[in-house]
Amino acid sequence: MTTGPITKFIKHHYRHFNAAALKDAAQAYSDHIEQGGKMMVTLAGAMSTAELGISLAEMIRADKVHAITCTGANLEEDVFNLVAHDHYRRIPNWRDLTPQDEQQLLDNHLNRVTDTCIPEMEAMRAIENFILEEWMKADRKRERHFPHEYFFMVLRNPKVRNSFQVDRQHSWLHAAMEKNIPLFVPGWEDSTLGNMYAGHCISGDVRDVHTVRTGIEYMIELADWYTRESAKAPIGFFQIGGGIAGDFPICVVPMLHQDLKRENVPVWAYFCQISDSTTSYGSYSGAVPNEKITWGKLAVDTPKFVIESDASIVAPLMFAYILGW
Repeated sequence: MTTGPITKFIKHHYRHFNAAALKDAAQAYSDHIEQGGKMMVTLAGAMSTAELGISLAEMIRADKVHAITCTGANLEEDVFNLVAHDHYRRIPNWRDLTPQDEQQLLDNHLNRVTDTCIPEMEAMRAIENFILEEWMKADRKRERHFPHEYFFMVLRNPKVRNSFQVDRQHSWLHAAMEKNIPLFVPGWEDSTLGNMYAGHCISGDVRDVHTVRTGIEYMIELADWYTRESAKAPIGFFQIGGGIAGDFPICVVPMLHQDLKRENVPVWAYFCQISDSTTSYGSYSGAVPNEKITWGKLAVDTPKFVIESDASIVAPLMFAYILGW
C-alpha cells in the first residue's frame, strides 16, 4: 500500500475517539481488499449532491468497491450534478433562512439540500426529458429494466454526454457504469424521478408500470450476486448513513440462510458505518453493530466499526487513506 501525505497525516494524528475509529476502519478496509476480499458500499443521505463522487469514483476505478446499494436520490443526483453543476446555487448561510427565503427559492425553482440548491429546470426536468424517452421506448417494446439501467442509457446518450458540466471522472455512477459493477436501488420510487415516473404512468405516457423493475427484483439479483461472489471471496459492508440503503442489502444474508434455508451462507466479513445518528432505541441508523449479530447479518468475530461523524467529511478521508493518497 502506497502512503501519500493524507495517509501519513491520518496515521500520525488520528489516535483517539472518532479519529481512531476512522483510521482503524480504513486500515481494516485496506486489509480486507488486500487479502482478496470484496466490498459493498451503501449510500444514504444526499452524498451525490455532496459530490462524494470525486473520491468514490476513484475507489471504483481502483477496484476498491465491487457493488453499490444506494437510494434513488443518490442515483439521480449524481447525474443532476453532471449536467447542471454550473446552475447549482450554494447557500452558505442556510441556517439563517426564513420561511420567506425558502419560498423565494421555491419560486425560483431551486430545491435546497442543506447548503446546496438543485436547479429544477436545468437538472431534474432536463434529465426527465431524456429518461422519459427511454421509458417510453422500453414500454413500446415491452421491455423492462432496472432504474440504474435507464440511467446508464441516459449517460450513454451523446446529447447528454456533450452537456456534462463537470469532469466525468468525478461521477461515481459513470465510473460504476464503466467498471460494470452491480448496483442495487431499493425504494427507487422515493425519488424525484421515481415520482415523475409515477406521474407518467398516471398520465398514460408509460402504459405498463412494470416497465421499471422493482425492489423485490433487486433483492433477487442481490441474492444471486452475493451467493456467487461470496463463494469466491469474503464480502465486506461499508455503510454511509442508514435507512433503506443500508438495511436492504445487509438483509440478503439472513434471507438466504433463514428464508431459503441454505446452509453455510457466509455473513458479511467486515462492517463499518459512518453516521451522525446517536445510539438510540428502535433506530436502525443508531443501532450498534453487535445488534446485527442477533439478526444473522454479522458474526461475533466480524471486524466492526462505527464512526459517529459527518459522512461528507469522513468518507473522503477514508477513501484517501485506502487509496494511499
